[in-house]
Amino acid sequence: MKIAISGKGGVGKTTVTALWGRAFADEGHPVFLVDADPDANLAAAVGVRKDLLPQPLVALKDLIKERTGADPDKVGQYFRLNPAVADLPDAYSVPVGGMRLLVVGGIRGGGQGCACPQGAFLKAMMRHLMLQRQEVLLVDMEAGLEFLGRASVMGTDALVVVVEPGRRSLETAEAIARMGRQIGISRFAAVLNKVTEPAQVEAVRAGLPQGVTLLGHVPYSPALQQADLEGRAVFGVDGRVEAALAEAKRRLESLIAAPLAAKS
Repeated sequence: MKIAISGKGGVGKTTVTALWGRAFADEGHPVFLVDADPDANLAAAVGVRKDLLPQPLVALKDLIKERTGADPDKVGQYFRLNPAVADLPDAYSVPVGGMRLLVVGGIRGGGQGCACPQGAFLKAMMRHLMLQRQEVLLVDMEAGLEFLGRASVMGTDALVVVVEPGRRSLETAEAIARMGRQIGISRFAAVLNKVTEPAQVEAVRAGLPQGVTLLGHVPYSPALQQADLEGRAVFGVDGRVEAALAEAKRRLESLIAAPLAAKS
């Protein structure tokens, strides 16, 4: 099962990724977590020690140069569009709680889209992770989907957007779903986080883009906020959140198992 998890900054997608990863691992599944957000913090959420933090692959310029044949700091070069990456997930990931974590990172800065060595490198990595690896794969992404690439979406079982009660979050969800359709993703779902009032659930359900299934809603958690402030892992912090996400995970699995033509 290969799941891409996106949403605007601060909605809680890293918490969702971490707790779903833990749930899959507790069921005995091999789990591979990928932090593909430029503001990488999945390692802290799953409790990786600071001295074991993996460096984002996108920052390894010598490695990118070796694999793509081009200097990441220069423009106007030819580079390999399909660099070899099969050995890198195991070499550069770290074990944590029965899972493995790989920090890919994202490309920052204007003009650094897909047509650069870093972009080719990241797309090749995502393609390999989606199509060649056998683990449950959970990818913590930023709101943009540019480097996911058309080839890798063939292995994506669903794109899950984490939203919070608010118009800007719903607008981001709409943009993410639109981008996902443009690159060929077929299944879309959402998790509503930080709920403080029951009325927010139906308001968000009504505001979600067409074709995006609401998997469930998660209560706002001061305990998780405090854990984040203290740099602690999210596991065992708030049972209400874990129970809500466990139910959302079951609905996601049912959504993926259902034929696409049968989806409402």
